[in-house]
Amino acid sequence: MKTIRFFAVFLFMSLLLPALPVQAEGAQAAVLIEASTGCILSETNADTVLPVGSLAKLMTALLAGRALESGALKPETRLTAGESVRTVQGAVIWLEPGDTATAEELLLGLLVGNANDAAAVLAERISGSSEHFVMDMNAAAFDLGMRDTHFTSPQGYDDPAAFSTARDMGKLACAVLHCKPLRPYLSVWRTVIREAQTPAELVNENTLTRTYEGCCGLKAAHSPDAGYCVIAAAGRSGMVCAAVVLGCGEKDECFSLCKKMLGSAFSGYQLIMPGFAEEFLMPMRIEGGTENAVLLETRQVPLLAVPKGAQPEAVIVLPSFCTAPIRKGTPLGRVCFYDGSTLLCETPLLAADDVPEMSWDYALRTAWRAFFA
Repeated sequence: MKTIRFFAVFLFMSLLLPALPVQAEGAQAAVLIEASTGCILSETNADTVLPVGSLAKLMTALLAGRALESGALKPETRLTAGESVRTVQGAVIWLEPGDTATAEELLLGLLVGNANDAAAVLAERISGSSEHFVMDMNAAAFDLGMRDTHFTSPQGYDDPAAFSTARDMGKLACAVLHCKPLRPYLSVWRTVIREAQTPAELVNENTLTRTYEGCCGLKAAHSPDAGYCVIAAAGRSGMVCAAVVLGCGEKDECFSLCKKMLGSAFSGYQLIMPGFAEEFLMPMRIEGGTENAVLLETRQVPLLAVPKGAQPEAVIVLPSFCTAPIRKGTPLGRVCFYDGSTLLCETPLLAADDVPEMSWDYALRTAWRAFFA
């Protein structure tokens, strides 16, 4: 089982192409990622630890989206604000203790209006308290492979102990884009919520939601520590790409870089399914087993985002033999897909059947049958 888990993790990590630097002038870090495959198309300082400010609200939104997926919340579920909304700082939707708002209104407040009181109410409803919610945020980050990330609040307040990287935020962006209940809220440009109570007009700080063709939304942020940050996604020609830009000094520069990165993805890359035929695989020789060979099979060959015109070549990597016992599904080798000398990804070659270890009893019975045959 450890071997299988290793290959699963290795496959995911190997889907990240050896990325080329993107011209991220004016930004401290940037990553361009194809969301459906997880392929990194370009990067600059992708693993540099930086403050990300209220981009942390994307994790708050993801946990709320998962609550909607599980049925723990529904869009029309009314949530009651607690005493914690008195102390929130920054952008708000004017909630007072005892006020109610639907989960949908709170998500719009969070993702469109950057509302810190909406984050507080969602956190307390989902995890019981802000402190427990932060623990859940960090646990979810770990599960997504965000190894260089630490959250300290549902709101993403500036805090020396709160940080992430462009690569990690790209992983978070992919998870949010894959969360179906969140999709209606990510690209809203302007709306009004709580019209029957204390109306709040929301205008999205991510101006690409109304100016960039195919924009799927996500989030913009600004704070003294983080500077200007944007995660923007767009879909064209069957691809959904997300640009992560961290630590810009100017807002317009940040959005301009996002547009340049997304444009380079759609003009220079395509999605393909690498060709590979299992019928050309030779059986793997097995020593010390009840069979002397086992057939091999692959998991589904992954879809890849590759430079246009690229024709990946499959290279099979196998040991000369394996030793029994072998369980069905055990990785015994791998298929590597190359574009020239660039490794695009690897996928494991698995044992198609069980091969038990040869026991003395089995060997004697086999010899006896062969002798009298």
